[in-house]
Amino acid sequence: MAVARPVRALALAVFVVCCFFLYTIWRPAPGTGSSADFHGTIERDPNLDLTGEPEGNLVRATEGYAPGIGGTSRINATILALVRNEELAGMLQSMQDLERTWNSKFNYPWTFFNDVPFTEEFKRRTRAATKAETRYEVIPNEHWDVPSWINDDLYKESVKILEENEIQYADKISYHKMCRWNSGLFYKHPALENMQFYWRVEPKVHFFCDIDYDVFRYMQDHNKTYGFTITLYDAPKSIPTLWPETNKFVAQHPEYLHENRAEPWLTERERRPIHWDEANGYSTCHFWSNFEIADMNFWRGQAYEDYFNHLDRAGGFFYERWGDAPVHSIALGLFEDKSKIHWFRDIGYQHIPFFNCPNSPKCKGCVTGRFTDGEAWLNKEDCRPNWFKYVGMG
Repeated sequence: MAVARPVRALALAVFVVCCFFLYTIWRPAPGTGSSADFHGTIERDPNLDLTGEPEGNLVRATEGYAPGIGGTSRINATILALVRNEELAGMLQSMQDLERTWNSKFNYPWTFFNDVPFTEEFKRRTRAATKAETRYEVIPNEHWDVPSWINDDLYKESVKILEENEIQYADKISYHKMCRWNSGLFYKHPALENMQFYWRVEPKVHFFCDIDYDVFRYMQDHNKTYGFTITLYDAPKSIPTLWPETNKFVAQHPEYLHENRAEPWLTERERRPIHWDEANGYSTCHFWSNFEIADMNFWRGQAYEDYFNHLDRAGGFFYERWGDAPVHSIALGLFEDKSKIHWFRDIGYQHIPFFNCPNSPKCKGCVTGRFTDGEAWLNKEDCRPNWFKYVGMG
């Protein structure tokens, strides 16, 4: 029996709508399938393999880690947070996670920084979230204010260009100030004068894995300069002159280049050629510095001090949107021994939407293999395969 024409038309319309609906769900993110934007497949995530603690001697929380003066085993290190008063709820969430998984065993102090004084409520509630000492510091104006050599009219015109290129936070002067401070000024604060190591923690991050050894002692005892969990590609239109300025600096100071540097990780073009082109020779791979455990002696060294001053005078923290993540990463990749940079594969960490999630019974609540088994656009942003290729997993 023949099907009436209106019914056939309706069936066809339903079929088309269903096909379109499925396409919108399963289609790749813009650019993901473009061979011009992204080459190659994502290699197997090592976090899918069973993850254990780092090799070598690890210092456990036995004696000497009591709060206060009883903590004789602690070294000169602190947990560090740049945070606003209005971010209290997010900061408490981050503190609760890190205290539960690690710091309740070791009681390292928390040092909070703000460009304005902290409220009494902020102090009261953060003190209640830890047994460790808490310190509250105001950033000096000379470290936070826009430097005198930045031209205000040029800054405003530059913001317009950044906004046309859809660069996030381009119009927020506080964000530019924050990037500059995190890049080259935080470790000059008097409160950190006697500190060597820090663990940077931001509001609204998650820690999933029980860590049973002193990570600061691990850094010290194994001669590590920098520890990371995630490495990503940056937005190239936020940093178009960062690599050219770096090349200018290196031409003036070739003596600062380390013979065992990770430069191929910084200059690899194959996986994201458009990024490389728009960043003028820089892959845009960087350590996602909202998590970093580092030795401030590297930042205090002559190579980094000269490098930061060169970049600061170039003005890109304001005329573009240079972040502390690419600045730190480029400096580490060029001026440090790559064997001193450590991937903390055993620390489960999330800063939405990105994860480092080890396959370990010590980790609860995160999704193992997030990058390899997750959304295609997340896979594309993961630069760890390049790090493993050119440096390794140490």
